[in-house]
Amino acid sequence: MVRRRRILIGLRTRLVLAFLLVAAVSAGTTAALTYREARTAILQQAQDTAVSSFRERVQELGTPLPVDPKVFQEQLRLLARQGNPHPWVVFAEYGSLRISSAYDPVSTVITPELRRAAHAHARGSFQRVDQHGTPWLTVAVPTVFRIGGTARPTGLILYAVMPLTDEETNVRAMLVAARDGAVPGLVVALLPALLSARSVLRPVRELRAAARRMGDGRLDTRIQVRGGDELADLAGTFNETAAELERTVGELRAAEARARRFASDVSHELRTPLAGMLAVTEVLDEDAARLAPDTAAAVRLISAETCKLAVLVEDLMEISRFDARAAELNTDEVDIAQAIRKTLASRRWTDPGEIVTELPDGIRARIDPRRFDVVVANLVGNALRHGGAPVVVRLRTEPYGAGEPGAGPPPVRLVTEVADAGPGIPADVLPHIFDRFYKADAARGRSAGSGLGLAITLENVRLHGGTIRAANGPRGGAVFTVEMPLAGREGTA
Repeated sequence: MVRRRRILIGLRTRLVLAFLLVAAVSAGTTAALTYREARTAILQQAQDTAVSSFRERVQELGTPLPVDPKVFQEQLRLLARQGNPHPWVVFAEYGSLRISSAYDPVSTVITPELRRAAHAHARGSFQRVDQHGTPWLTVAVPTVFRIGGTARPTGLILYAVMPLTDEETNVRAMLVAARDGAVPGLVVALLPALLSARSVLRPVRELRAAARRMGDGRLDTRIQVRGGDELADLAGTFNETAAELERTVGELRAAEARARRFASDVSHELRTPLAGMLAVTEVLDEDAARLAPDTAAAVRLISAETCKLAVLVEDLMEISRFDARAAELNTDEVDIAQAIRKTLASRRWTDPGEIVTELPDGIRARIDPRRFDVVVANLVGNALRHGGAPVVVRLRTEPYGAGEPGAGPPPVRLVTEVADAGPGIPADVLPHIFDRFYKADAARGRSAGSGLGLAITLENVRLHGGTIRAANGPRGGAVFTVEMPLAGREGTA
């Protein structure tokens, strides 16, 4: 569900939406500005025409005073019919006298502000009013008489009221046309949006695919550089980074291969002189009792150190075979309990006070007996040296996984557990317990162990397709758990 949501709001969708948003904002802004300017122009034209026309008609009217209501009403009706651009409704106010050209109750459109402006300005004034949703233009022009070239107000004020319904209808029609044209415009804009998103996302998709190929180990992956924009710069930078990474990894692999060959060659060359040294030390050990005490001690020290060196050389050769993926797995079906007992007996770990076994008979599996012997020997020997007695060796089987529907019972794995009664493994040591040459106590730099035993154990377990983990038991002590499938694998590491 999360993956599907991420796809729906991916970069392509966001680019298209951003493009459409820009198009919509641009269209909306253009439509709004056009509407405002068009509305202003239409209303301004109607307003200017009506105001100038009404002023001219009032100046031509020449109304004598005092006013005769009946005669003046006819003049107002004539004036109303001459309205431009639309017929007017004309009102006259002279003191308390109110005369209208029609009986329409539109006099309420004339506001007090317009009346005050008409009395204050000799040229009159005008005002646009919206009443009950209907727009009106109201014009007020006072009549004057001239004395010696000076205009004097007569007190008679004429008002023209003109509806702006047609102009407002035209403006609304323009707004509807702009709105209706925006939707097809967005649909038309969708095509260039998709094309633009495609052109932008093509190098991004290529970059993603190239990154995945590099993640799979194909360091020779490169991207074709097109154009000279930022994406082209990104592709060029990717190619430079990939080339540098390929070169660095190649150097590291070559250095690692040289180190492996060096360890393997050194170990191989040391085997022959070590064999001779071991033979000599055996003879010296036999005669040590007849030598002087200081000489005997020196002989025994040389013999012990020679044995340690021989073990280290064998461990190094074994690690070299694992690193070179040349370690072979020769499996055979054996009784696991009998194999563990044989390992303990061959090393004389049979004291019940030191070793406790829980080994049910009848558990058979395909394993490499020699390598399984190394796994058990290393774990038990490590527990005896660095843990505490008694060391418990347990064996059991347990199902794992759900299996496939209709395929019978779930698969079963072999579990071998070695636990000691010592102080346990410190928390800062646990992550490194299987590292090569790692020793928990730096003061034990010259201890009997080579620091490769648990690393070799890990490689042997992996060669069987299994796993090994180290932990501390609930009551203290270290616990090593080896899990392997009952059916071993044929082949090499």
